[in-house]
Amino acid sequence: MKLLRRKAEVSLDDRLEALAEAADLAEGRLGPDTVERARAVVTRAGVRRGLSVDHTAVALAGATGSGKSSLFNALSGTDLATVGVTRPTTSKAQAALWGPDGSGPLLDWLGVPLRHTVEGESPGLILLDLPDHDSIELSHREEVDRLVAVVDLLVWVLDPQKYADAVVHERYLRPLARHRDVMVVVLNQVDRLPEHAVKRCLDDLRGLLADDGLDGVPLLAVSARTGAGLPELRKLLEGEVSRRRAWSSRLAADVASSAAALWADTRPAVTADAPVTVRALAPGPDAPALTAARLSASAEAEARVPSLADTAPSHAGARAPETARQGPASTGPAYAGMAPAGQYPVPAPGDVVVPEVTVSRALTRALAQAAGVPVVVEAVAKSHRHRSTAATGWPVTRWLRKLRPDPLRRLHLARGSRSSLPPATAVQASALDTALRDVGVAASAGVPEPWATAVRHAARSRSGELTETLDRVVATVSGGVSRPPRWWRVAGAAQWLTVAAMAAGAIWLLVVFGLDYLMLPRPFTPTLGRAPWPTVLLIGGALLGVLIALVCRAAAWLGGRRRARRAAKALRARIEQVAAELVITPTRDELTRYARFAECVTVAAS
Repeated sequence: MKLLRRKAEVSLDDRLEALAEAADLAEGRLGPDTVERARAVVTRAGVRRGLSVDHTAVALAGATGSGKSSLFNALSGTDLATVGVTRPTTSKAQAALWGPDGSGPLLDWLGVPLRHTVEGESPGLILLDLPDHDSIELSHREEVDRLVAVVDLLVWVLDPQKYADAVVHERYLRPLARHRDVMVVVLNQVDRLPEHAVKRCLDDLRGLLADDGLDGVPLLAVSARTGAGLPELRKLLEGEVSRRRAWSSRLAADVASSAAALWADTRPAVTADAPVTVRALAPGPDAPALTAARLSASAEAEARVPSLADTAPSHAGARAPETARQGPASTGPAYAGMAPAGQYPVPAPGDVVVPEVTVSRALTRALAQAAGVPVVVEAVAKSHRHRSTAATGWPVTRWLRKLRPDPLRRLHLARGSRSSLPPATAVQASALDTALRDVGVAASAGVPEPWATAVRHAARSRSGELTETLDRVVATVSGGVSRPPRWWRVAGAAQWLTVAAMAAGAIWLLVVFGLDYLMLPRPFTPTLGRAPWPTVLLIGGALLGVLIALVCRAAAWLGGRRRARRAAKALRARIEQVAAELVITPTRDELTRYARFAECVTVAAS
């Protein structure tokens, strides 16, 4: 078994290339929406890398009344954003720019027309104030969804009243779990809580984030009104901007999430903790090295942390109902194609092992029966005996054999032309169909859907070519195994010598009888013992010719069996080649495609 040694780190370029290849390999196998989203990620990454990498686009996102606009004003030191209390006031995203030089193309790509230059010590920071993600206006939600999918760093602004709302957790935070490296969570308006309640809210929120797969994400308590926590938030943002790596981390998370989404369409349905071994084709000498994956399905824990009502004052806000937390709170995730981290584990390197698919005896037997090989083999034996009799039989009766047609010529097999074999019977066709289906089933064992279906289809994809190809193979092979052996000429010459002897004896006897009839003196007639030579030549030639014919017939029978075995072996070898070409190769190619897909997903998600 050949395993791929993975590098300690995989570059973003390699991961993007792997994702693009995985999407191409999944074409026609996985859902078109998932494939197109993966390609969109590759395209988006290519565009973002070509824009300013010295600027970091940071988006403030949150619900109505969470204080995003107030926080935006506090961070920018301006009154650019209109602050509302009970209804959404931000309809279009607007940007505050620190060091705007070179940011124009990036903001054009982000589609943010409202731009304001801010003086400060954070060159390269682009701070965006987004509309409310739970706005009653559809256009506001669509604007949020669009920018959440493309900004470099996300700052989720939550408030004590709605930080446990299922909308933000199910629609955004959980699908974005793989983006934890480019995400910050802020609990705003902590000035409304007693000091001891702030800690309880933060602890409860950490538990919710852990349930969403976002444990370890920076969580800050701030107050845009009093300025509490703002220095820490500014320092965190300035650190991300100074490193100038948020954009690449965002793209890497997008690639990993898209790879997980591709694998989510591939992953078989299993019960919790049930081990699943993904089997893939062992590569040939010219194929790329492949890795494998053994997956363990683990159900995502839905454990609930203690209710806020038990640990914080009632004004701190109530957690979303359990039923709301378990199901999607909206029609779909904000960033389509995201797969929650841990829910669909991608293949791990060094684990995929898939046996080589070979031509089975059942398949060879079914193809041979459908191609009429038994009929051909019997015809080869009969043809050999027919020709042997015609070449070595007693010349007196040999001409009768020539009146009978050659069995191979009757099937149009003597010279490799298109045969006249009878078509496969219903039983033979059914046996062949079963053999093809068994090949697909055996090859797809352990392969998840929909790839297993593709493997089974590949095993039958060229079945329409089998009949014509087998007919041509049978005609070619059968036409080349009936060359006359050299001993036929010797036996034929011997038979003509016996005829010559018979003719000589008969003429000699006629001469003797004629002389006796004319009462002429009879010449001396030599004898063999008491039998005169003319009689010996006549009777002996006839008996010897019959004996030679019988011996040749026995030899022809043995030769026919030998030639039939040789023809059967040659036909079986060629039928195995046809099976390998038209059945096994497409199946192997599909397995190789799946294995390479798993490898690309592994690289993209690494």
